Amino acid sequence: MKPIQLLALTSVVAIPAFASAANYDIDPAHTRVEFAVKHMMVATVRGDFTKVSGTVTLDDKDPHKSSVHATIDAASITTGVDKRDAHLRSPDFFDVAKFPTLTFASTSFTRVADGKYKVSGELTMHGVTKPIVLEVDAPATEVKDMMGTWKRGATATTTLNRKDFGLNWNKALESGGVLVSDTVNVTIELELNRKDVTATAVH
Repeated sequence: MKPIQLLALTSVVAIPAFASAANYDIDPAHTRVEFAVKHMMVATVRGDFTKVSGTVTLDDKDPHKSSVHATIDAASITTGVDKRDAHLRSPDFFDVAKFPTLTFASTSFTRVADGKYKVSGELTMHGVTKPIVLEVDAPATEVKDMMGTWKRGATATTTLNRKDFGLNWNKALESGGVLVSDTVNVTIELELNRKDVTATAVH
């Protein structure tokens, strides 16, 4: 095997996370907060927030010691349609000039199965703070990338009612129903960088 092929093979290694607890930074280049909402009761519109930061402590032996603190830039919302994105940033919805961030702070971690957790916490959005529960898939595996950074991933899901957070704008349809549903399905794809090694490149 050629040296360069051997380097490529060994530079990304997956191993179990042997340490009891580890601290991570959320990798903003590889993390997205995605949402899906029904439009006119017949189709699903999807979008995401592209700017996310925060810290995570994961203790695989004692999950109750784990924690998450995350901040989302409200103005980073995007659905792929400029006019719609401008409306979502306006006072009708997120009012990003007045409420520039969304935040989440965990209050408890509970293991429900190997690599699966229920994470309770407080979400602050549009100036309103409410308790939510995240269903989290976070296998106890770390991966070392080609730059020497130890990484770990997780996926979290939840369902919100936007009116709980004061996002009330809507229009009635002549045929019945409303333009935008109240229910919002959220999926968070997280990539984490262990704090004892600093990432130096994005791939």
